[in-house]
Amino acid sequence: MNHPVIPIAVQGASRQRKREAPKGRRADPQSLREVQDLLGDMPRRRDLLIECLHKIQDAFGCLSAAHLAALAQELRLAQSEVYEVASFYHHFDVLREGEAPPASLTVRVCAGLSCEMAGAASLLDRLPAILGTDVRLLAAPCVGRCEQAPAVLVGQHPVPRATAETVLAKVAAKETTHVHTNHDGLDAYRAKGGYALLRDCVEGRREVESVIAALESSGLRGLGGAGFPAGRKWRIVRAEPGPRLMAINIDEGEPGTFKDRVYLERDPHRFLEGALIAAWAVGIDTIYIYLRDEYHGLRAMLEAELALLRADPFMDAMPEIVLRRGAGAYICGEESAMIESIEGKRGMPRLRPPYVAQIGLFGRPTLEHNFETLHWVRDIVEQGPEHFAAHGRHGRKGLRSFSVSGRVRDPGVKLAPAGITITELIDEYCGGMQDGHRFYAYLPGGASGGILPASMGDIPLDFDTLQPYGCFIGSAAVVVLSNQDTAKAAALNTLRFFKDESCGQCTPCRAGTAKAVAIMEQPAWDLALLGDLSQVMRDASICGLGQAAPNPFDCVIKYFPHELNMNEAAK
Repeated sequence: MNHPVIPIAVQGASRQRKREAPKGRRADPQSLREVQDLLGDMPRRRDLLIECLHKIQDAFGCLSAAHLAALAQELRLAQSEVYEVASFYHHFDVLREGEAPPASLTVRVCAGLSCEMAGAASLLDRLPAILGTDVRLLAAPCVGRCEQAPAVLVGQHPVPRATAETVLAKVAAKETTHVHTNHDGLDAYRAKGGYALLRDCVEGRREVESVIAALESSGLRGLGGAGFPAGRKWRIVRAEPGPRLMAINIDEGEPGTFKDRVYLERDPHRFLEGALIAAWAVGIDTIYIYLRDEYHGLRAMLEAELALLRADPFMDAMPEIVLRRGAGAYICGEESAMIESIEGKRGMPRLRPPYVAQIGLFGRPTLEHNFETLHWVRDIVEQGPEHFAAHGRHGRKGLRSFSVSGRVRDPGVKLAPAGITITELIDEYCGGMQDGHRFYAYLPGGASGGILPASMGDIPLDFDTLQPYGCFIGSAAVVVLSNQDTAKAAALNTLRFFKDESCGQCTPCRAGTAKAVAIMEQPAWDLALLGDLSQVMRDASICGLGQAAPNPFDCVIKYFPHELNMNEAAK
């Protein structure tokens, strides 16, 4: 049977369903060449996305849509994936189509609590008229220089105890980069016995068990805030199947914290030796160091010292050490968010379990440590755990590095016995209060550690001693307030910080911090609503940011009701 043939018209290429190129913006040839030239022979890997974004930002002062499209093509990623990472971090300036680029120079004035107390708001008011329109002025989150308040960054150059005149002088002189000196380099560290312990370990004069046992006996706990016992963490990761990795957190973004920066400025190889001893004991293949972007001069210094160490290693088959650059995100101080960032993603905390020790960086068991924890490894093993544990007051053991800022006469990093009280710390280590100021209150653990009145100045400062009062020591960032300050204003400053730094992943934290700020900006606080917010944020937030963010306003309500009553009476 013959069937009729129904002719089908051939469609033109313009209507062809099958496309010869990916959907979306095409990379223009010039932008693609510029990106390729910037990347050079750098591997085109997904985990290097943030490093690539930094190269473009550094070269052009912003991230244009054309360059993002070119980078996506070069890395074989979806443009949406590149955009979501670039727009997550504070230090990337993503331009919309047709948007003008920012000024070629950015001046960042720290708006953290210590800097606000030292006059940062006045600087932000005065500088626009002085600097003019050719300089972009930003109020920045804490830049890790609280003892130098008010701290300013002119480009990448820090200006301690800044005034409008000193900032203008740096801008006029075009001092926008930072070169760090005055640290113990490799030769100086070796001359003081550095890396001898590492040699003893790798050459068999020390046993793994004895080293781990020394850490356990010393009572050394994680000094980034969580306080997990270091020796136990080594055992846990060592028991996991290899290959194993290490991630070192130097992203101390907690307002009030700067101890890691100070130790790194002085003695970079001490923590590197601690890291290599940990790698030997646990069986680590690769070490990743995550350094916050605000520490520009230290990054260049550390890169140079790592190059010297690689050229003259103190062990056969030394683990690869990879330095990664943060991009301005407080949340990346949380261990799983840091790991996400090292992998080239948005710094969003992971749900747990599984824990980082089991499935961490690139899906491998990962030993995650804060910088300062590794800084103490050499001293503890060489001098014996009893030496470290012998320090302490009021029934506590060990040493603590307190980052002290605020209204004290002599702020800075104070190495003091664990369990010292705030009154003792101020009087014995900080030269007392500033002239004309009377001790009023203190934050024992940075922005998230709560606020206590001076009348509670006899509580030992250590792990586990502050929790009964709704506070914690965290990274031992102590901010001292005087009778010229209020706890209410300090709490509002910290909540604004948490609002800006919330990663946005979970609703209790994202919406809760914003709602808390809105309530706290009112003359009278809605205490019932703040109480509800506190409970929900603590119960349902994914990570410690949302869980601890209510601490400041909860402490004001509990310990400083007179400040709230004064505002209520003024209505």
